[in-house]
Amino acid sequence: MKPSEKEYLLNFVSRLSDALGQTFGKFSEIVVHDLSSPESSIIAIANGSLTGRKVGDTLDALGFQLLKTHPASDLLNYSTKTKDGKELRSSSIFLRDEKGKIFGALCVNVDISGLRKAQEWIQEALGSASTAIDERFERSVDEVLENLIQNAIASIGKKTADMTREDKVAIVAYLEAKGAFLIRYSVERVAELLGMTKYTIYNYLDEIRKTQEDDEIQTAKTSR
Repeated sequence: MKPSEKEYLLNFVSRLSDALGQTFGKFSEIVVHDLSSPESSIIAIANGSLTGRKVGDTLDALGFQLLKTHPASDLLNYSTKTKDGKELRSSSIFLRDEKGKIFGALCVNVDISGLRKAQEWIQEALGSASTAIDERFERSVDEVLENLIQNAIASIGKKTADMTREDKVAIVAYLEAKGAFLIRYSVERVAELLGMTKYTIYNYLDEIRKTQEDDEIQTAKTSR
């Protein structure tokens, strides 16, 4: 797919987001992401007051993880919450090139907080979300990175001063799986918080990626 074709499709989806936002009103937020610039990925947003985001804001933590893992299908009808507690029903539809690589996304977030308090027939119409996903709608890439790092540290359950090499490797592996190292200065920030050099972080990453490659090769051999 040529760059001009991607640009055309992103422009079309941006126009579509405005139409959908006006059609469904202020309780529906429609967001378009250009994933070629994840740190300022939002190129169009309708009714952004729902999550407090605007054009030029970053991809959130879930988005960085998806950019890293390249899911095989769209994410439809999952539950999320805003920072101020509004309950959302969300779907993310990915734009892909001819090789299946994701280069953009159209995301729909609908505030159903009021509907949850409505009459029984409305609750029945809402049904239940198929999946619950932790998505926090961070507004800046700094906030995305800090949340990921704090979650990684919390998963170990120790103070950084008490962590072993294995603990620190586990933190780096967690952040790698979440797509944190797609953020430009993430290695320096992680090294600072863990009391290591950035070269040690790079060594850990090489070790983790080599292990993953070996596991994939072994899995492929086993499945034959």
